[in-house]
Amino acid sequence: MSPSYLLAVLPPPALAARIAAFREGHALRDAAATPHITVKARSGLSPDLDWAATARAAVAGHAPVQVQVGGPAVFRNGTALYLSVHSADAVALHLALLSALRPAQRFGYEGAHMTPHLSVALARRGTDLSALLDAARVAFADLTAAPLAFTAHEVALLRKSGPGGVYLPLEHWPLGESGAT
Repeated sequence: MSPSYLLAVLPPPALAARIAAFREGHALRDAAATPHITVKARSGLSPDLDWAATARAAVAGHAPVQVQVGGPAVFRNGTALYLSVHSADAVALHLALLSALRPAQRFGYEGAHMTPHLSVALARRGTDLSALLDAARVAFADLTAAPLAFTAHEVALLRKSGPGGVYLPLEHWPLGESGAT
C-alpha cells in the first residue's frame, strides 16, 4: 500500500507529552500516535505529493491559527475519543486548503461544518472508549475547567506509511505572519 498524508496543527509540546503519556498508560496503539489537529484530511493528498506546493502556498498565505483545547469527549458515531478544539482559524485554514487543492472527492466531515479536534484514541477492536472517556475526564479535568489557548505558527505535513502505520511529522510549513487569511 502507498503512504497517506494529512496536514495538521500540532499542540504545544507539554500537551502533546500529556496525551502521549495517557496513550502509553492505556496501551493505545493507533494512527493518532502523534497528537494533532487535522486541518486537511487525506482526500486529494496523493502519494506523489503533486499537491504539496499548492498546499504549502495556501499555508504560507494564512495567518497563525488561534486554538483553544478543552476537555475530552467521544464523537456521537463512536469513532474516536478526543479533546475538544475551538478554533475558527483552524476551520478557515481548512476551507482555504480545500479551495486551493480542490480534491475530486472529499470526506463527509470536510467543509464548513468540519469539527476541529485533537484525537486521543481511535475506536478499534478491544478499545473501550467509554472507559477511556472516564479516565480522560480525570486526566484532562484541567482543560475542562480552563481550556488551553495557544497560537500555532506552522502546519505539519504528516505521513502514514500504510495500513497499521501511524502518522508522523515529515515537514513543518510556516503560516504567514502578515495576518492575512
